[in-house]
Amino acid sequence: MNLKVYYDRELDILYFARQGQEEESVEIAPGVNLELDSKGELLGVEILNASSLMKGVIEPLREKALAA
Repeated sequence: MNLKVYYDRELDILYFARQGQEEESVEIAPGVNLELDSKGELLGVEILNASSLMKGVIEPLREKALAA
């Protein structure tokens, strides 16, 4: 699967997506949605309030990069 990453800074939404027509969205956790096509195959992942939700992941990576 060839996913592309998009970030909407204004809405603070992080998307991991591939080409296709979304038919359904399923919330798997608060603020985390899976986007599915008509066959139920994964098209993408949408993360709402990404800066808050991903802070625990991004901050350690940023610190490691600055230390290098």
